[in-house]
Amino acid sequence: MAWSMSPKDTGLGVSMSPIEITGLNKRQQILADIIWGIDDWPQVEIFINSLSKRDKIDCEGIIEMMRMSLVEQYAEAMKKDGLIKDEYADAKRLIEKVKR
Repeated sequence: MAWSMSPKDTGLGVSMSPIEITGLNKRQQILADIIWGIDDWPQVEIFINSLSKRDKIDCEGIIEMMRMSLVEQYAEAMKKDGLIKDEYADAKRLIEKVKR
């Protein structure tokens, strides 16, 4: 199953798409919703420490997937907004040219 959530405001003026994490079961989706809803990292740590070992491991994986998704989304948004150059743009154009 996929979990999807709109990113929180970065305050950096970059427009970001909702993040999506696929492959989570219902229990993991609930954990992801809870983690995402907590605004303060120490509170996230308190929540995770209150869980069973299995849920703690799941939360660590969910948080890592959230981080990866946010970094990917942020980089794409920055490229789209022209804040960073796509360092592979020339290579992508060449590949497309060769494909034709």
